[in-house]
Amino acid sequence: MTSDDDPKKERIDAYIDKNLKQLFAELEADDMPTEITDLLSVLRAQDQNMKGGK
Repeated sequence: MTSDDDPKKERIDAYIDKNLKQLFAELEADDMPTEITDLLSVLRAQDQNMKGGK
């Protein structure tokens, strides 16, 4: 078992954090497919209609 202050575990955690941040930064920069943005627009409109109707 390793303790929480294990230097090897800290390096592994830092490596994972760095790679996850890089991955999500790349995904954030990508454009969403038009089908997804269209679906989001429809869902937002439905949500607004439901909120306005109550």
